[in-house]
Amino acid sequence: MAILLGVDTGGTYTDAVLIRDETEVIASAKALTTRHDLAIGIGEAVANVLAAGGIAPGQIALASLSTTLATNALVEGQGARAGLIYVGFREQDLDGHGLRAALGGDPALILSGGHNHAGYQARPLDRAALEVWLSEDRGISAFAVASQFATRNPEHELEVARMVAQLTGRPVSCSHHLSAKLNGPKRALTALLNARLIGMITRLIDKAEGKLIDLGITAPLMVVRGDGALISSKQAQDRPIETILSGPAASIVGARWLTGVDTALVSDIGGTTTDVAVLRGGKPMIDPAGALVGPWRTMVEAVGMRTTGLGGDSEVVVQDDGLAGGVTLGPRRVLPVALIAHEARDIVHRTLDTQLRSTVPGEYDAVFVRAVPGIDAGGLPHRDAAVLQRIVDGGVQSAGGVLGSRLEEHALRRLVRRGLVQVSGVTPSDASHAMGQADIWDGEAAEKALTLLARKRTGSGNRLADDSAQMARIIVDQLTHQTVLAILESAFADETESFGLPPDHLARHVLTQRGLNGTEGLVQLNTSLNVAVVGLGASAACYYPAVGDRLGCKMILPEHAGVANAIGAIVGRVTIRRSGTVTSLSEDLFRVHLDTGPEDYEEADAALDALQGALEMAARAEALAAGAEDIQITATRDLRTAQTGSRQVFLEGEITVEASGRPRIAT
Repeated sequence: MAILLGVDTGGTYTDAVLIRDETEVIASAKALTTRHDLAIGIGEAVANVLAAGGIAPGQIALASLSTTLATNALVEGQGARAGLIYVGFREQDLDGHGLRAALGGDPALILSGGHNHAGYQARPLDRAALEVWLSEDRGISAFAVASQFATRNPEHELEVARMVAQLTGRPVSCSHHLSAKLNGPKRALTALLNARLIGMITRLIDKAEGKLIDLGITAPLMVVRGDGALISSKQAQDRPIETILSGPAASIVGARWLTGVDTALVSDIGGTTTDVAVLRGGKPMIDPAGALVGPWRTMVEAVGMRTTGLGGDSEVVVQDDGLAGGVTLGPRRVLPVALIAHEARDIVHRTLDTQLRSTVPGEYDAVFVRAVPGIDAGGLPHRDAAVLQRIVDGGVQSAGGVLGSRLEEHALRRLVRRGLVQVSGVTPSDASHAMGQADIWDGEAAEKALTLLARKRTGSGNRLADDSAQMARIIVDQLTHQTVLAILESAFADETESFGLPPDHLARHVLTQRGLNGTEGLVQLNTSLNVAVVGLGASAACYYPAVGDRLGCKMILPEHAGVANAIGAIVGRVTIRRSGTVTSLSEDLFRVHLDTGPEDYEEADAALDALQGALEMAARAEALAAGAEDIQITATRDLRTAQTGSRQVFLEGEITVEASGRPRIAT
């Protein structure tokens, strides 16, 4: 009998589940995610589930971790300060695929060098300029390197990485290690985001492994990748970008395991995001264009998931620029007022009471800030550092009491993006507490915060709501509306026949919305989903029945829906995919483009066989390193040829190899 432990560290909760022989849930438990020290939340969740299941730590044969932290960090614009070294490109190439926006003011070096499409050197690498740039202290925690046509010849990327490691000792993310595809700016974006996440994911894994050992669990730790497959903790630390959508991918695997459905839309509401994906044939669909998280389209293989900044802890934003007014939710996550009051009751209630006594609504009513300890604050501008110090010195406090000017508002936003400060404000979770649908935190504080929010004015001068109860209903109704839009967008995006408009336009189209209402005039309109929706997440039971009613579909809310991520984390398989290319340089010269550099052959078949052999060896070795056993290898070839008279001429070939097996279970 094998006892397996699955853990999911999300933005709000850390979940843990125990499964016997991959067939039966023994017990599940939750604890609050503690961002300042993730080990605390992980330890509490694991200790709780061991106690609930009556399982001794030594009985655990395998542990696995899924996490939404990387996804949430990208959606919220957080992450450590990273430096980009862009080899062989021009300054204007930073605008490709939103690369300049992704830098967000972080340093970048445009460096001479790079190769051409055939893998020949285009220009010599400017080592002297790189050495000068690296000698200056810019507070960089990790570096990203992207060289022109590095997937055809990685020589310059490897040399830059060697110099960075030697001169700075900082981690380096090479773009050719993350994707074998062309498109330099997109590879650079992926490498930059990877570098930004290295410290965050390393801390998470180190804390998780350390806490498991402290609890007496010596089983190996796996991590869920963005396509739902499992990798070793070391592999996740090297390539943290591959864990984006890890939590959502695990939830889809968990949804299939919990329900057995073959075809459905899976919608998982967390604290920060709502993630919607399609199950077909019992398997999650892989996004051929690369994972899309927030505004960033990466080159990471991941489930075909639409991630929206909408969750139980989404910030409630007042719309005061129109006569009607109202609220929208997200995309930023904030700490619910009910939660921060649960942790700092006296100061929060005292502040809320003072604000309620004022006859005029304040801009920062029911908004609090607190510092996050243990995060590298290097490279901060003077104003940002001063604001941070005031927050550190004052502990939990009103945001209005910290900020002295509009310029400091921008400083606070930058501190939040860096993960150095957390903001607390009104959220759907507060609305649930005020409505009596939840009672785990401070419902009294939530009601006071909603009363303050209800006093704000719309463009017409009217109050947003009469009281806290009406305000709570407005927020929950808005959550229903935005969830319906997110699910409809995914459904339209995955339709086999195009409707001729973008999915987000179709979801909001007047005909769609009137159809959901069941309009009956001269024209009768009825719109509904034609498949079931599987609702997942701790708050799904609160919010999703209304979503199913609005969409006119069956809403499946399985038992253990609140820990589906943790379940999916432990029932997955190890799968390693590696791709490579053979190009034709001339009629009798064929080049194999490998991670180690190009190799030439006189015959196309020999080149293809050499590439497949190298990919199979690399995939098998990586699967073994991930802890797989009973490994099976499959390979597919995509050959492009041209007809010249009676002859068929080889142009290019791409081979993808997949090594898959079950994770090795300790005995």
